[in-house]
Amino acid sequence: MRKPIIAGNWKMNKTLAEAVDFAKAVKGAVPSNDVVDSVIGSPALFLAALAEEVKGTDVKLSAQNSYWENTGAFTGENSPAAIADLGVQYVIIGHSERREYFHETDADINKKAKAIFANGMTPILCCGESLETYEAGKTAEWIEGQITAGLEGLSDAQVSNLVIAYEPIWAIGTGKSADANIADEICGVVRQTVEKLYGETVAQAVRIQYGGSVKPENIAEYMAKENVDGALVGGAALEPASFLALLDAVK
Repeated sequence: MRKPIIAGNWKMNKTLAEAVDFAKAVKGAVPSNDVVDSVIGSPALFLAALAEEVKGTDVKLSAQNSYWENTGAFTGENSPAAIADLGVQYVIIGHSERREYFHETDADINKKAKAIFANGMTPILCCGESLETYEAGKTAEWIEGQITAGLEGLSDAQVSNLVIAYEPIWAIGTGKSADANIADEICGVVRQTVEKLYGETVAQAVRIQYGGSVKPENIAEYMAKENVDGALVGGAALEPASFLALLDAVK
């Protein structure tokens, strides 16, 4: 049975003091790691302080991005080696905002996935389609292409430990959400794509999240579906009470 994983993506929100206050509020209240992985996706600026604050607790940390080189003349980028050195366990890559605003390609995301694994962390690899693609009935084709390119060259063991987040772009921060049946269908497409590439054992091991206007009030509907193993949550994960409510609904 795949262990659920709930990750709050703070995006570009909070000050350092607010981030630390959040960690203090939740670190003793999240469920055991035996039950669910509870992940905070923080801006890079706060990761060092958060790592110290949650050390020895059941809270795990995720960066929101990294570069694919460990060192070099890449002003403004974040080294995956440096992120790992802080004690961070996950890195979100391929989010639609990174793809759209910063023009990241599937090839970029693939290089990042390899670098993240090489530094002992786990990628949370995002995929998702626009409203135009969805309405044209081309979602499955689009998702299969993103997953195939994003996983190229990864080993069976790496993909088995990967987290993939399906986030329909039209449902991120819009108040709209794919209903639980649509989420399960497309997460199923993700799993079927992994099976085509790596076989059934790997496909059954990989964890797939749904993201897009997930809230404490609706998360249980998604988590009840066969192919949904967790959620990547934006706005509803910004406050401690709401983040804990998401985790409690899964527990």
